[in-house]
Amino acid sequence: MLFQEFTRQIYVICYLWTVVFISCTTDLAAQQRSIKCLGNDSVWNILTPYFCAPDSLKDRKGNYRSVFDNYDSKQVQLKANWRERRMKIKKKWHSMMGVWPPLLEKQLFEIIDTIDKDTYYKHLVKFYLTPQEQTEAYLLVPKGQGKKPAVITVFYEPETAIGEGKPNRDFALQLTKRGFITLSVGTKNASERQEFSLFYPTIEHAKVQPLSMLAYAAANAYHVLANHIEVDASKIGIIGHSFGGKWAMFASCLFDKFTCAVWSDPGIVFQQDRASVNYWEPWYLGYHPKPWRKRGLITARNPAKGLYPQLISEGYNLHELHALMAPRPFLVLGGAEDPIERWVALNHTIAVNRYLGYENRVAMINRPNHEPNRESNEIAYLFFEYFLKE
Repeated sequence: MLFQEFTRQIYVICYLWTVVFISCTTDLAAQQRSIKCLGNDSVWNILTPYFCAPDSLKDRKGNYRSVFDNYDSKQVQLKANWRERRMKIKKKWHSMMGVWPPLLEKQLFEIIDTIDKDTYYKHLVKFYLTPQEQTEAYLLVPKGQGKKPAVITVFYEPETAIGEGKPNRDFALQLTKRGFITLSVGTKNASERQEFSLFYPTIEHAKVQPLSMLAYAAANAYHVLANHIEVDASKIGIIGHSFGGKWAMFASCLFDKFTCAVWSDPGIVFQQDRASVNYWEPWYLGYHPKPWRKRGLITARNPAKGLYPQLISEGYNLHELHALMAPRPFLVLGGAEDPIERWVALNHTIAVNRYLGYENRVAMINRPNHEPNRESNEIAYLFFEYFLKE
């Protein structure tokens, strides 16, 4: 374990000298050359330590129900049966959370405004998140010929990810500097109303849990982005932090076309003593008609409502959804809500990948605080470099 940590630090220190140049220069071509000169092997050497659980946590499964156990208690025995088991997991969660409306696969962006930012174009665009709800988002397109990989960023509003918010949350801007087309999506109007999420068909009578509807909206964002002439539709990832981390996690797990994903400190499994791992809130998995429960921890006087109590009482947890990612790769940027002990949950998806014949598909980097920092962000960007580019 000490050697593993020493190796990780050596790679990170060497890489951060390159990061300083990449982050400080405004020359997009120079940034891309700097990353390219690292070489694929060097990038992988930097990433490798984050695909390894500490020895003390390796292969530990905890009290989480095995994802190989069918809901009738019979265990999966063959790889072919995993496909069937996977379908059952997905079908079961959709049946509990509510079935999605048909996806909006044919829509194109309505471009409202375009600004030439020297090395990329910043487009203000409009498209449908749901059959009846349009949103404004930012599409950043690096200059240059040919198809490009792309990443969707999700958050409360779309401005933060393009560099108009708190530090170290400008995922879209930084990825665009690295040659990715990015689409920054948010729920700005709902967030301003303190409703945060998407409610279908109405907030008074939602038939789908709001967090699942966010995943549905991200799937529609995938399609409108994939329909863009410059996007390589086979290489689209998704990233989000906190609220956006929950959104990115559910989207990538429930929608198979995301090539890979990065989840920043969402709380990757249920934990009822952490106020920010609040899947019980009515804008996540605890929908109930207004008036809503008081925001905060579950107490006898302020109980959870809606689907969430059922999920807890029947032994469901989010590691089942993680398993739907296999063999697609994902990275957890763990902070205060996702400490290193989360490897116990992640080990279940690692086991699925090994069962299917894959290694190095589940990764995590840990930081002490909830807020993103430079080091973990750079690992996220390298992760996308490795899995979305040649």
